[in-house]
Amino acid sequence: MTDTTSKLMYLPVPVFAIVMGLMGWAMAFHAAPDSLPLFAGLSKGVLWLGVAVFVGLAALYLMKLLRYPSAVIAEWNHPVRLAFFPAISISLLLMGTAMLAHQPALAKAVWLAGAAGQVILTLAVVSGWISHRSFEVGQLTPAWFIPAVGNVVAPIAGAQMGFVEFSWLFFSAGVIFWLVLLTLVFNRLIFHDPIPGKLLPTLVILIAPPAVAFSAYVSLTGQVDGVARVFLNAAYVFAALVLVQAPKFRSLPFALPWWALSFPVAALSIASFRFGALTGSAVHTCIGVAVLCVLSVIMLALIARTLLAVARDEICVPE
Repeated sequence: MTDTTSKLMYLPVPVFAIVMGLMGWAMAFHAAPDSLPLFAGLSKGVLWLGVAVFVGLAALYLMKLLRYPSAVIAEWNHPVRLAFFPAISISLLLMGTAMLAHQPALAKAVWLAGAAGQVILTLAVVSGWISHRSFEVGQLTPAWFIPAVGNVVAPIAGAQMGFVEFSWLFFSAGVIFWLVLLTLVFNRLIFHDPIPGKLLPTLVILIAPPAVAFSAYVSLTGQVDGVARVFLNAAYVFAALVLVQAPKFRSLPFALPWWALSFPVAALSIASFRFGALTGSAVHTCIGVAVLCVLSVIMLALIARTLLAVARDEICVPE
């Protein structure tokens, strides 16, 4: 067995969070005001970089599935990694959404593939949660929000493509699961042992569901009403909560869960830009720019640190 083959066996499904981060970054650049033309070019560049990364990772993970099916089954049975499988379908949904302004026909095909995958993976993951096996409270982390996030991502482009009722179905499922999981996660955070240090960055995922739900709701209704404001301001509240906890991240070693910082911050920037554009709020547009700047620093740091980890053989190793 070669070293490369061995590493393939340990390729973790959370690696698709990289694609989610890149797609979110591209969409945040695209959502920026037209008065910032530099961002339009950056949006396209990051979009196609994300597509290339997804194709490469998907090919590698498919090879893992074919050569080491038992390793994939082990990840499926893992209480934390199970929630990361929908990151694959979410990546497709985000790609379809990001492509919509550039390649509408291709975007629709990619979105449909992502939507089909999201339906299958949501049902499979939730069925896995409520199956005969029992989970420990300590195994519950904000990463469990990922399947819910995928369902509220779908309507952002789905409504524009004409899949209105289908998009409402996704939105309803996502919001319901988010509210249920939010209660469970806060119960775990308050009344049980702290989240292990390696998974602490997943706290940032708290921001994603309400931020994405705002963008989805606005796409479905075409307006900013009280419900939309609740979603956006809930995202700001969670962002403030995460910011207070951020100093704890400094002493943590780098690992793939650090990519959990990327997409939620991107979703907050996009939501702020959309609110500013639809209501004429310069304050929210400025918040969007500020968050996008923070996101860009995070993304550049994550890319650099990931490449360094690859060079040091710190990725795809046994835990």
